[in-house]
Amino acid sequence: MESTLGMSEDVMSVYPNQNGWPAQGPYAPPPPPQPPRRRHGSIFGVVAVIVLAMAVAIGLVSSRFTMPGPHSSAPFANAPGSSVLEPVDNKTTPADLTDAVDKVTPGIALVNTELGLQNGAGAGTGIVLTSDGDVLTNNHVVQGATKVEVTDVGNGKTYSGTVTGYDRQDDLAVIHLSNASGLKTAPLGDSDKVKVGDAIVGVGNAGGTGTPTAAAGRVTALNQSITASDESSGASEQLTGLIQVAADIQPGDSGGPLINSAGQVIGVDTAASQGFRMGAGNGEGYAIPINKALSVAKQIQAKTASDRVHIGATAFLGVSVSDTNGGALIRNVVRGGPADQLGLGAGTVVTKIDNYPVDSATTLVNTMDRYHPGDTITLTVTDRTGRTGTVQAKLGQGPVG
Repeated sequence: MESTLGMSEDVMSVYPNQNGWPAQGPYAPPPPPQPPRRRHGSIFGVVAVIVLAMAVAIGLVSSRFTMPGPHSSAPFANAPGSSVLEPVDNKTTPADLTDAVDKVTPGIALVNTELGLQNGAGAGTGIVLTSDGDVLTNNHVVQGATKVEVTDVGNGKTYSGTVTGYDRQDDLAVIHLSNASGLKTAPLGDSDKVKVGDAIVGVGNAGGTGTPTAAAGRVTALNQSITASDESSGASEQLTGLIQVAADIQPGDSGGPLINSAGQVIGVDTAASQGFRMGAGNGEGYAIPINKALSVAKQIQAKTASDRVHIGATAFLGVSVSDTNGGALIRNVVRGGPADQLGLGAGTVVTKIDNYPVDSATTLVNTMDRYHPGDTITLTVTDRTGRTGTVQAKLGQGPVG
């Protein structure tokens, strides 16, 4: 896994290529599906068969994925009885699904980010949790952000957003909207009651168009696990306990609600299979159960940090790293950053941060989440000549995650 500490998991890990798809201009479509291969990005690259970075990035360096052209699924505001949402079984009618979407629509937010260090921008979706502006989304929607703006679908207003905290390993984050009040919250369901075969609708900012769309389908499996891996290393990381659905979940839908036929949020849309043609209507997606997501969100809202949950601003070391035997290999150093000021260069291997052993790039990234800007850490490093020593670095403030 390649990673750049203190920027985002993208600059930290896969930012030239978060989905494994190189940017080819501001609206670069993906290449044809490739045979599954292992990659790692501490959740944020291409997974073995799964595309996790369902936020859309539009820029020069980082292109999470941009969907040119319309989304093939139904628009948000279908009139009652619309036939755009196809029936998913003999008991559920298009009108049922439209009603379900209409109940949740006012509690959805559109998340737009600036990725300053990557000279790009991102777009995703969020779920409004509180009337004063707490919004749940995926961590990968906001990672790397130097600016966050959120448009509340319920009132149409756009707010400046601050990331309260995030759980990188569960791919969840909470954004707080400045000066927000009176927002309509999304109705939440009980993901423990979800069954295979249930009708569902995934809703989000597909393609980053700014026009929310809905993709109907059904639950196909529960308690699923997907593996994120980086083709530059053999390390891997898993998201577990996911709801698998047959629905056309697309880039930009990340962080959006998975809705049941009663119009309740039962999951957070997070990933989609690479094995289908985007927009063809035959997709396979994955969502984090809302019960699990709310547990993490409540910890973040309470500002209770842990070895998984990071609260506040992201600490910045200013290096990109990849896996190597016995540590994390520095690949590049950000000019003027803490590592650069220490004289650390490419080829140096980090084996410990304070008393925490570092055996991979992923470990380094996760360990850095324990720290905050202004903290001083002791790095144990081995240089190109094989000499081992320690250096102290005062961490700066970087983009989210």
